[in-house]
Amino acid sequence: MRSTAANACQTTPRVPHASAVRFGRLGGVACLWVAASTQAQAPSAAGWDVDYEERRLVVRSPGDGWILEPQIRLQTRFSDPFADVPRTLDGLRHPSGSELEVRRSRFKLDVQLGTPELTLYSETELQGMEQLDLRVTWEPRDDIGLRVGQWKPEYNRERRDSSGAQQFVDRSIVNRDFTLDRQQGVMMFGRIGAGTAFDTSAWLGMFGGSGRDRFNDGGRLMHMARLQWNPAGAVLPFSQGDLARRPTPVGSVAIAAMRNRSRFTRYSSDGGGQLDGYADGTVDQYALRQWMFETALHWRGFSWQQEWHHKRVEDRVQGGRRYLEGFYAQAGWFPSEYWPAVPRPLEVAVRYARVDPGVPGHGPGREASIGANWYFDGHRNKLDFDVTRLGLTEGGESDHGWRARVQWDVSF
Repeated sequence: MRSTAANACQTTPRVPHASAVRFGRLGGVACLWVAASTQAQAPSAAGWDVDYEERRLVVRSPGDGWILEPQIRLQTRFSDPFADVPRTLDGLRHPSGSELEVRRSRFKLDVQLGTPELTLYSETELQGMEQLDLRVTWEPRDDIGLRVGQWKPEYNRERRDSSGAQQFVDRSIVNRDFTLDRQQGVMMFGRIGAGTAFDTSAWLGMFGGSGRDRFNDGGRLMHMARLQWNPAGAVLPFSQGDLARRPTPVGSVAIAAMRNRSRFTRYSSDGGGQLDGYADGTVDQYALRQWMFETALHWRGFSWQQEWHHKRVEDRVQGGRRYLEGFYAQAGWFPSEYWPAVPRPLEVAVRYARVDPGVPGHGPGREASIGANWYFDGHRNKLDFDVTRLGLTEGGESDHGWRARVQWDVSF
């Protein structure tokens, strides 16, 4: 579970690259520029090295006490005929049309702060210069750690999986109503029984409950807990697809719960917001209680993950409760594991999702998707393609529509 600067961004095992380029003393100049962005006081630039190894830029201090890994990630997407998932029958029947966009353009920085026990991670969206993640992690041992800052809490796997480490162009329709998204706070995490049949990981966090860019709006704090059993004695990373082609199965079974009172009924990458049908709230107006159950498995190029969510929203001012339920299940597979004639970079995947909004007269939203991925360099450089059938029920009427998307995701 150690997330040092040298491996915190890693989602698949690295393959040593034969050609490493050494820039020597020029590393001092680059190091000072990168280190300044962490707002940390770096040692003298003398003797610093900049290497390009395993297709990553790595800046090292003498003795490797400080290690910095900057990265740029770009995601370009074409969608037709919906750019976003329609939430009304009118939106479903009158699509906005095709759209080509740069969906994400991000600068990431991983830093080992003088010792492998202490690391910093920063992620900035360059469109609008929005600070997404900024967290410091202290791991004095492999089985225990402490994290403080702003990031996506380890509540559920689909949201915790990076948008650049997924099997589909984007997350399922479950994500919008149930994600905790980025929060500011503190979290303890640990692991017991490593390598045994009782291998268990746990996360316990306390957050502001106001989403990204602000800690708290004067209301009560958000509390979150996750308990995960690792039956194979190994921790499955938060990354989709068995790109490692694991010869033995590695999986997880997890439950998580959250409670919070704030002015918000949902969260997104933009911060706190409202579910459909809710007005902007006041401090402590909405009491949220939610929990989820999750399973995941990777083995011989096959991958599986599913989540079942339950959420209760109580309006403490206007009165009334709403209960939401949602689930998704998805599986991916590299056909080349069984038919060598199929190209190794090709993966196929299927997903089904369903969300009941808990509103009278509104049936559950539905999603059925099939996708294909071509990995040029794992999740660091890939093409994604998916086709989705989206269904809605509103006021006793039901309808569906089709959507196709293609996406190129590259990191360098």
